[in-house]
Amino acid sequence: MASPSPSPSPSPAPVVELTASNLINQGAEARLYRVEMPQGRSTVVKERFSKKYRHPDLDATLTKRRQASEVKCMQRANVAGVDTPAIYYVDRRLHRIYMEDIGTRSVKAFLWGSHTPPATYTSECFTVCRQLGALIARMHDANVVHGDLTTSNFMLRSPANTLVVIDFGLSFGSSQAEDKAVDLYVLERAFLCTHPSSQLLFNEVLAGYTVQSKNAPTIVKRLDQVRLRGRKKLAFG
Repeated sequence: MASPSPSPSPSPAPVVELTASNLINQGAEARLYRVEMPQGRSTVVKERFSKKYRHPDLDATLTKRRQASEVKCMQRANVAGVDTPAIYYVDRRLHRIYMEDIGTRSVKAFLWGSHTPPATYTSECFTVCRQLGALIARMHDANVVHGDLTTSNFMLRSPANTLVVIDFGLSFGSSQAEDKAVDLYVLERAFLCTHPSSQLLFNEVLAGYTVQSKNAPTIVKRLDQVRLRGRKKLAFG
């Protein structure tokens, strides 16, 4: 069971310098930094940056809205029993989220390091994938759609190797089976593109999802329809 993520602190914003030397990743919407806070606590800072091609007023509105949605979805998922990084502080002026540093061991790296070519996976891989499916089910049952499910966005928390979901930058709230099915389809495509002969692994994800989610029959049925649309698009463009 995930421990509750604390609410963002109302205290003054932390004074930290974000430089290229502590940049750990940059995506289309934000940069990630790893910094040492004054208390000596390793912290990840997610900073959304402005898009120069957008009108400044529109950019500010979209950035504020997306940051608020990200924080809300993380907290909603956490309350539902999904382990997410604890949020220490939200700086709405600078569009930064200060959060717990989970480390660097992703499920992607774990799966790559736990199979023998061409594609023989260990029993632990199947266990992790089943747990991953159950975690997504809890999130979906709380009406949280992640929006970017990949094996890079699940981390293993030491020392017990429990799963943590990260990067809620594209997340949103939805009760629609279609949105949840598309979430699963994105993950399935990520498995197939990233991990050799991984259909058996994704089957374990669906098995864990089906056991955990009260709405699994409807969503898995919709997933079949999403797959069919995807195949038609590949075939006919």
